[in-house]
Amino acid sequence: MVLRLLRALCAMYLGSHPSVGQTQGRYCYGGFGYLLSRRLLLTLQPFLENCRNDTVSSRPDEWLGRCIVQYTDTHCVEQFEDLQYYHFKLGRNPDPSTEESIQFRNALTAYPVSDPDQMYRLHQRFTHMELQKTYEEIEKLQAEIKNVSSLAFEGNRSTIWPIGVNPPFEPKTRFEVLRWDYFTEDHMYSCIDGSTKCELQGINKLDVADVIDVAMEELNRKHNPEVQLKKQQLVNGYRRFDPTRGMEYILDLQLEATNQKGRTGSIMKRVHLLRPLSRVEIIPMPYVTEATRVHVILPVTSQDREQVPQFLEVYAANAFETGENAVLTFLFIYEPYEAEQANQNDIFADVKAQIKTYESKYPTVKIPWISIKTTKSSSQVKFMDIISKKHQVDTLFFVATVKTNFKSEFLNRCRMNSISNWQVFFPIHFQDYNPDIAYHSEPQPKTIDLVKEAGLFDRSSFDEACFYNSDFIAARTRMAGDLEENEELLESLDLYDLFVKYSSLHVFRAVEPSLHHRYSNQQCNPELSEEGYHRCMQGMLQRLGPLSKLAMVLFNVEQGNST
Repeated sequence: MVLRLLRALCAMYLGSHPSVGQTQGRYCYGGFGYLLSRRLLLTLQPFLENCRNDTVSSRPDEWLGRCIVQYTDTHCVEQFEDLQYYHFKLGRNPDPSTEESIQFRNALTAYPVSDPDQMYRLHQRFTHMELQKTYEEIEKLQAEIKNVSSLAFEGNRSTIWPIGVNPPFEPKTRFEVLRWDYFTEDHMYSCIDGSTKCELQGINKLDVADVIDVAMEELNRKHNPEVQLKKQQLVNGYRRFDPTRGMEYILDLQLEATNQKGRTGSIMKRVHLLRPLSRVEIIPMPYVTEATRVHVILPVTSQDREQVPQFLEVYAANAFETGENAVLTFLFIYEPYEAEQANQNDIFADVKAQIKTYESKYPTVKIPWISIKTTKSSSQVKFMDIISKKHQVDTLFFVATVKTNFKSEFLNRCRMNSISNWQVFFPIHFQDYNPDIAYHSEPQPKTIDLVKEAGLFDRSSFDEACFYNSDFIAARTRMAGDLEENEELLESLDLYDLFVKYSSLHVFRAVEPSLHHRYSNQQCNPELSEEGYHRCMQGMLQRLGPLSKLAMVLFNVEQGNST
């Protein structure tokens, strides 16, 4: 900031010169530092060799000062144009946090700084002073905005609180109304898992504690010294996220108030707070195109055979008939005894026959398949090792399941959200509830709409994934060291765990309305990691049905047992 105020074309030698001990000219004392302009350095540069041979001094600052004076005729000055070079001399064992003198506040440099801790404390103190100065400027600007707004048509009502922040979001329909979430110091009453009450913990607990501390600090700053306020409890708390301005809070605080005479009493205060959004930053993203070919990988086990016809029917309507730039590859997973009988009694013979039927129906379509034999329930990572080796490095994969139904627009989002060496995409599909529970004692609809009574966006599922082969190879390479220590690691990891733990890529998740899962009774793989198995079990329970329907079924069962 200081250098911006100075002209670069002038020869400047700015600092603090000693009062005694000068022999030739005035030079700047090195302890408090000094500023040299580029013009002065360019002038001095041809004479540096002469200075080194002719000028003798035991002090570097004196040597340089005498050189500058002798060859450029420029003397040390403490004031240049309108800038005064202020400095501050620190005493023994100083405490910068308590220093309030005008000399310290105006100082450009401080000396001596004997250790890194002292340097840190000085930096903290000067940063705090700059922050306070910024707050004062903000308050001054807010006061000016308030004064000018009084001349507006609506008067002071035209100003939005807080002054200088974007106005609140205005919903156009009832579906756009922002929801206020209720909380106390111990519990939240709108939880991620859909329950009505959950413990306040983690980042949410820190957020609430921070907001209460800020509220108490501002209340005491406003009412001091007449009244001292102390928090007794948070009675009610509300918050909502406004995309135009940030997180808004309303706190009902029960406080203990103590006046200057020592009398105390309990009062209630309602406080409004806003944690504004910081400056928006545009992050450069690599170029992606919708012309990229998507390789759809479909693993099939003997238990999945019955669901393949429906998958092929939906896939053909959304990919074959539309001419989508995508290639479907089947991965047939054989158990050891199934592989031995493959030549005489292939368990996937019917599926392969269906593939040939679709290839005949669509002459431009080829559906390759790969057969593998496994001794255990194969993990996603294990079968992708085989797939990866049979494709180019720049191949874009979409890993699906036989229960996956998708529309053609999803493939475009798969292309746009998967960025090589930058991002992988794990879409959140819409999962159907168990029809026996969701439509208990009701006729089942022919088509299922995306409504909360019919299903949910399953955040616990990571079955589908879009990623580039190069990113998979890089993550597997990083995993090699841990695999040597734990050979069972391949069986316990899924693709999501692989990218989270063994890559620096951004793992992107978003709800995908064009991706749909039919309900089926799924068993969780016991070889998964503890976290992965827990996710699977949680998802399996959530997919049973909505809470209202489950309660009704349970009520009917209990009624039947009681009679």
